Amino acid sequence: MENHEELLREVFGESSDSEDLDPQTKHHQTRDPIPSWEQIKEINGLWLCRGFLSPQHQSSLVSAVLNEGWFNEDSHNQAMRFGDLPAWAIELSSSIREAVFLEDHVSEPINSVTSNGGTKPCILPSNLLWREPLFDQLIVNVYHPGEGICAHVDLMRFEDGIGIVSLESSCVMHFTRVEEGGSDIVEHRENHPLTTKVPVLLTPGSLVIMSGEARYLWKHEINRKPGFQMWEGQELMQERRISITLRKLCQVD
Repeated sequence: MENHEELLREVFGESSDSEDLDPQTKHHQTRDPIPSWEQIKEINGLWLCRGFLSPQHQSSLVSAVLNEGWFNEDSHNQAMRFGDLPAWAIELSSSIREAVFLEDHVSEPINSVTSNGGTKPCILPSNLLWREPLFDQLIVNVYHPGEGICAHVDLMRFEDGIGIVSLESSCVMHFTRVEEGGSDIVEHRENHPLTTKVPVLLTPGSLVIMSGEARYLWKHEINRKPGFQMWEGQELMQERRISITLRKLCQVD
């Protein structure tokens, strides 16, 4: 742990726990767990960090989101921000960069040779990891039991490299490969013989990173209707879920 913290200080500077941060942002400075990443083997460029945020950080992040006042009315379930993001979102972006850096550059050297003679894949290519800012667009969704999101590929107005943080309730996100010759957003056809869904369990405090094929060639969806949220033969209990998606707008010449 000490070596990790020394390296983070060397690369990123001192902790951002400074006087100009609000109490909700400071509260999360209880150190998050050392990230443990899982590569989703079926999909190139899809990575899951299941224990990204500590319970304390999750709690403070939920409070920070709700304190924005975006969801004071029941009819409001989505908020978007472009450019200048809230302090807690900037801090979250920094945490994502640190977690990716630790895995790609500390756990094993990047592009190290694996046991089968190949090279170790990285979570985010360096040109994405070190772009500034890492993210400049934020979308927060509040999903109540039974509410989800249809299969889609994120719009091409956003660059490669997308992060999704899940809070409060577990869910299964399904990935389906985009059909050849189809548009960026393709309706799912249940009985299509070539359609293969890849399920990924998103637990509270988890982080998903999508880049490359995962970002451009696979649709993702969450169907929270009864009977669809199954994991290891059991249906997940439906509660409120908050998702935080961070993206980078494409530069316009």
